[in-house]
Amino acid sequence: MIQKKLESFIGEYLKANSCEIQNWSVSANTKQGFGDYSSNIALILSKKIRQNPMEIAEKIVASHNKDESLFSLSATKPGFVNFHISVDYYLNILKKILDEGTDFGKPVKHAKTANVEFVSSNPTGPLTAGHGRNTILGDMVSSILTWHGYNVTREYYYNNAGKQMRMLTESSYAKYAKKIGRDVAPPESGYIGEYLDDIANEIIQKFGKNLDSDSVEFRKFTEKKIFDSIKGTLKSLGIEFDIFSEEQSLYENGAINNVLRRLEELSLSYKKDGATWFKTTSLGKKEDKVLVKSTGEPTYRLPDIAYHIDKVEREFDLIVDIFGADHIDTYPDVLLGLEALGVKTDHIKVIIHQFVTLKKGDEVVKMSTRKANFITLDDLVEQLGVDVVRYFFIMRGANSHLDFDFDLAKDESEKNPVYYLQYAHARISNLIIRYDNEIKEKTDLDMSLLNEKDEVSLIKKLSAFPTKMNELHQSLEPRKLATYLEEVAAAYHKFYGNHKVINLDNIPLSYARKNLCNATQIILKTGLSILGITAPEKM
Repeated sequence: MIQKKLESFIGEYLKANSCEIQNWSVSANTKQGFGDYSSNIALILSKKIRQNPMEIAEKIVASHNKDESLFSLSATKPGFVNFHISVDYYLNILKKILDEGTDFGKPVKHAKTANVEFVSSNPTGPLTAGHGRNTILGDMVSSILTWHGYNVTREYYYNNAGKQMRMLTESSYAKYAKKIGRDVAPPESGYIGEYLDDIANEIIQKFGKNLDSDSVEFRKFTEKKIFDSIKGTLKSLGIEFDIFSEEQSLYENGAINNVLRRLEELSLSYKKDGATWFKTTSLGKKEDKVLVKSTGEPTYRLPDIAYHIDKVEREFDLIVDIFGADHIDTYPDVLLGLEALGVKTDHIKVIIHQFVTLKKGDEVVKMSTRKANFITLDDLVEQLGVDVVRYFFIMRGANSHLDFDFDLAKDESEKNPVYYLQYAHARISNLIIRYDNEIKEKTDLDMSLLNEKDEVSLIKKLSAFPTKMNELHQSLEPRKLATYLEEVAAAYHKFYGNHKVINLDNIPLSYARKNLCNATQIILKTGLSILGITAPEKM
């Protein structure tokens, strides 16, 4: 990577001048006139040796061997060292893109494994638009890791052992009872959606009208039907899981009791007011946390500790949890519990995403599964299509609140970023067909003909793909890839708008520009594929 070579140059300068400092950097630059990369080394060094940073920057520039053709240097106020990379360097990368195709930038294969847990919605109703962000984010994170060589296990963990499932069972029975003429009031704060009416009708058809309220069918059948619906929704989004883990199994195999026993043995739990508490104050926290309520109902912390012990014991190299903001207070306690029990946690990465607001114009669409006033993910897919739904759920970084703009999502013009990207890919496909139909003469590829400002700018943007993917590997933030692809598309549209690609009077230049278009299409197609979005040949 070019950045490592630039860092090496700075490192050699420091070594030659017997300087040992930290916190300096070399970073990509987008400002005109400041080079492709800039370093703050002179600004940092000036504090140590008490010299003017511009004087230091100019000394670093003067130390550069002028025979070095890879880059040249300049200094700008207040003391930045700027690296101007040779165009030949970028042209070589362009050739590499064309040679390697969609494998360009891929790291060397390895045998590491990763587990990504996401969605994990309890089977109490259909997946709603509110579940969409977790769903799409988790699938894209899985794809990012797969692209980087991991053998990824997609895992769905759900609570089928708690209060919500009991409430669902009672709600299902109430719907059934009403349909067969029994006077049964639905549970307070129960589920009232029409999907339960459909399930009640199926229960009547399958099991008849003589079931009692304690019949297991209301629990098992309702859970299965809802979960089948969830799996169908996921499949429509192109998502399939490798493992479905149930909370109930942690009670049946003794994992829950084992956690309670071990915490008690370590004097890290105690009884108070009928509840069982996790003594987190002994582990540096300000207050203790409840593991089991006085009602006997466990909080999320207890089964999650047991579940993560199981995941760690499966020996993944990396474990990624995708959680909504409602888990922000509980997941640190889960990790603390694991550490207290001597379980490895340094390979567990937790991604917390903020919630989604679905907006139609200025109107906010409120969603509640229990109150049955929700828009399902199936509704979104039917009205907007899979590509738009997937893209719009990563329109902001995970840590930012997301307003899902329904009106923009329905817009099929270039204002919609999905169509903007796909149109760039389709435009290139159409151009290549035209080129092949109009130009039959063969010519050698001369990359040096690509010297216009817009051409060089596009080539530089394409060459950044491996660096962007490396950053993506660290952040696991799909939005960063989407932003990069939008920048590529913008650079391409600008190039295309200002320069004629098919020119019968200059076939060598036309051929060079056609190859630049090919390379752009490769990057767009690769990036869209990682995001799980189609790259159409025509629109």
